[in-house]
Amino acid sequence: MQNRKLKIGIVVGEVSGDTLGAKLIRSFREQGIDAEFEGIGGPQMIAEGFNSYYPMDILSVMGIVEVLKDIKKLFAVRDGLVEKWTENPVDVFVGIDAPDFNLRLSKSLKQKQLPIKTVQYVSPSVWAWRQGRVHGIKASIDLVLCLFPFEKAFFQKWQVPAAFVGHPLASQLPLDNPLVAAKHELGLDEHQIHIALLPGSRRGEIERLGPLVLSAAQILTEQHPDYVFLIPAINDARKQQIELLLKQYPEALQAKVRLMENTDTESKIGRQVMNASNIVALASGTATLEAMLLHRPMVTFYKLNWLTYHVVKLLIKIPYYSLPNIIAGKKVIQELIQHDATPEKLAAEIESLMDVEKSQIQVMQHITMHKQLLSGNSENPVEAILKLLD
Repeated sequence: MQNRKLKIGIVVGEVSGDTLGAKLIRSFREQGIDAEFEGIGGPQMIAEGFNSYYPMDILSVMGIVEVLKDIKKLFAVRDGLVEKWTENPVDVFVGIDAPDFNLRLSKSLKQKQLPIKTVQYVSPSVWAWRQGRVHGIKASIDLVLCLFPFEKAFFQKWQVPAAFVGHPLASQLPLDNPLVAAKHELGLDEHQIHIALLPGSRRGEIERLGPLVLSAAQILTEQHPDYVFLIPAINDARKQQIELLLKQYPEALQAKVRLMENTDTESKIGRQVMNASNIVALASGTATLEAMLLHRPMVTFYKLNWLTYHVVKLLIKIPYYSLPNIIAGKKVIQELIQHDATPEKLAAEIESLMDVEKSQIQVMQHITMHKQLLSGNSENPVEAILKLLD
């Protein structure tokens, strides 16, 4: 298989997937594998020579109601990729995260009986909710690449081929991570208290969660006028969206909020902002793992469309929503979900984390989990894919 040029299809739907995809492309090259890459990717993957047929943002849709609005467009994208790969098949299709889209795409490829191996990189949360999906995964996916060891154990129980490849951030981010150095990296005053506010990177998330974080910041500003709030914007469109929202708030708050725009192809401004902040308040998602690996005290929140939330609540099988709590198997960080996600509760939780003892306990738990993720016997994702092809 390594004697000829491999053709690898990849589809990602958000910044974290773009980061994993770019790293995967680099890993193939570093191991001397001659390959070309195509599908749907973001700026980091495109910078590595990836051929993206559609913009990554086209898949940035979350929630049942939200997806229904764009269902025709999503079907058209899926059918377009199936058509391209029917005419010119790739050797392997790697769906990175975005399970609702990628698992359907893998199923379509299998139904066409194309000579394409299918890989899902980042396990869908079947261990958490909608466990019946494991049967569809078994039928349409040849290999699941898992970020956490408990995921591989789950799939083995269901006889689904899986490899624990570890989370790249666990080895990428250092165990020793001084706050002052991180502040200097962003040109911030080390003596100021900085609060990171991350309502999400998608347009819909900022619409839904932007007012929550800004209203919480307004409450805190009235009580603590010395606090400075940092909000990352992954691109100009998101920056303009947040700026419009901010204009609805008093000038006193506007003066205390700094929008930090992304300046490179790696889209790492969110990580830099969290790293340079004393406290992190962020939307529940993959960024909670990043904040944990940066060892910053945090609180997480999320609000969905009411119908989506009630459907999810019926299907969920675990007591927690955020990765730090799921990995720990207990409540390490506060989760403010749906009706609990109010400006007052968010402001109160941020203020409570200013207590040195409380925040230090959380930080020590983050470091313990970081070490656990480093100690696992993980496989190399490129080798796992090549093994599948051979």
